[in-house]
Parts: sequence; C-alpha cells; structure tokens
Amino acid sequence: MLSIAIDGPAGAGKSTLAKRLAESIGFLYVDTGAIYRSVGLFAHKQNKNCECDQEVISVLPDLELTITHEADGLQHMLMNGEDVTFQIRQNEVSRLASLVSRIPEVREFLLKTQRNMAKQHSVVMDGRDIGTVILPDAALKIFLTASVEERAKRRHAELLQKGSQVSFEQICSEISSRDEQDSNRTIAPLKAAEDAIVVDTSILDLEESFQVLRGLVEENLGI
Repeated sequence: MLSIAIDGPAGAGKSTLAKRLAESIGFLYVDTGAIYRSVGLFAHKQNKNCECDQEVISVLPDLELTITHEADGLQHMLMNGEDVTFQIRQNEVSRLASLVSRIPEVREFLLKTQRNMAKQHSVVMDGRDIGTVILPDAALKIFLTASVEERAKRRHAELLQKGSQVSFEQICSEISSRDEQDSNRTIAPLKAAEDAIVVDTSILDLEESFQVLRGLVEENLGI
C-alpha cells in the first residue's frame, strides 16, 4: 500500500485537491479533518464545552465513528450510526474541530482509526499532521498552503454559494485564529514535515493546483 500525505492550513484547498488526486490515481481519499469535526460536533451535541479538555474526554467512550465511502464519491462520517457528513461542514464546527484536536486524548483516540485506513488501502490523506505524525513514512508528503486573504476569499465564495451570509472580514478573522490555534498547539502542531514538498497555491486556480500535485505524484511515485 502507498500513502500520500497532504497537510496545510484551513482553506488551502486540501480536501478538494486531495479528493480529486485520489480519484485520478485510484487511491482512497481520507479526510481526517472530518473526523475531528465529528468529535467536536458530538461533544457539542452532548452539551460539553469544547474549551474544557476533561469535558471532551468524558464523551469519548460513548462515541463510535465510522468512515464509509459511498456511490456519490464522498467520504461519509457516521457518528454512532448517524450520518453527519453535512452537519460537520457548518462554520461553527470548524472552530470546535480546532479546539478538540489539541487534546492529546482525542488525538490518541483517533490515531488508530486513521492509520488503519492506510494499512488497508492506498490512500491520499489530508489534514494538519499527516506527514509529521499520522503517516510519517508516507511515500509522498505535500504541504499545501496559500495566503490568509486568498483562503478567506475562497471560503467566503463557497459559503455565499451555499446561501450563508458571512462577511469576508469574519472569515479572514476565523482563518487567522484557526491558523494560530493549529500552529501553536502543544500536541502535533501544524507544520510541514522536513521531507514535505511545499506548494503555495495563492496565485494558482484549482486546475493549475491540481496539475502541480499530479505532476509531483508522477515525478516521485511514477503513477
């Protein structure tokens, strides 16, 4: 089995590009951010404060997460049997995911799930610590990034398309805050692995970004 790790900050286009890359080479796409979002959503539904580590830890024994890949091509997240694939994409859940992901017990709880996917399938896995922690022996590591302004612009357009009336300034603030939380957490902070290839997509559109990634796979893995 071969693994491709794609890390990077919020809004860098990791999920969109990783999913398309996986499809193009016949690998399984694994969105680890969705897993942490599911933990945050579950804690919230249990009326727990995600800023309190012990409150989040207390719900883990009651949480069963299942990852499935359906005919629609999406990775579906089942939370105790309930499909929360679309619930976890709410803007507020992004903040909750960042909060719970800094908790060592949460990361340990999910580590085996993520690594088992890579043992069973050739995967393209995206997140924030895939190349540094989850899959340190990945065949190819890519760190995907873009300026805060460009990431906010993309996220804002996406939310407007979905009918959400969120201001560009608010999105900018949220992304900056998420970057700070993810980069400065004690456990598995967001950073590029030493052997990762950094790809800045600030001046690239989606197709250009994909072609860069596809070229890296062909050059490094011969696929």
